[in-house]
Amino acid sequence: MTGDQVTLMQQLHDEHAAALWGYCVRLTGHDRARAEDVAQETLLRAWRHAEVLDESHGSVRAWLFTVARNLVIDDWRSRRHQHELAVAEVPEPGDPVDRTDQLLLSWTVAEALSQLSAEHRAVLRECYYGGRSVAEAARRLGIPEGTVKSRTHYALRALRLALEEMGVGR
Repeated sequence: MTGDQVTLMQQLHDEHAAALWGYCVRLTGHDRARAEDVAQETLLRAWRHAEVLDESHGSVRAWLFTVARNLVIDDWRSRRHQHELAVAEVPEPGDPVDRTDQLLLSWTVAEALSQLSAEHRAVLRECYYGGRSVAEAARRLGIPEGTVKSRTHYALRALRLALEEMGVGR
């Protein structure tokens, strides 16, 4: 860029950048990153077409705002087109709650539980699935409360290890 071009672009920026930025923020629905891209592309186009910066051809600010608006509209049209899918039939309304992840998780936990010892499965079944206290679980299993506590501790560690070996991370 020559010295005159640099001066012209600096003057353009000083006079119009703040207003252009605000306009772009409103155009993009307050998406600041997208607004920055639009404002930058608008100023780049002004630099490439320096002839429009002559005030005798009309308002420079109006030209900048028109370019910014057209950029947003073009982007909206292309994005909308990319996300629309043609289908032969309208899909039937299904269950609004998808429980697939929950089902897969329960299968994974059941598989990991099957890898534990019978004693560990029993304390987890009583305490976690049965919702029983340590004292109740001890009475039902016929073992001391301290044993229920330690088995629960080691059962949870073994379950965590089994899940990690199955590829389930924290």
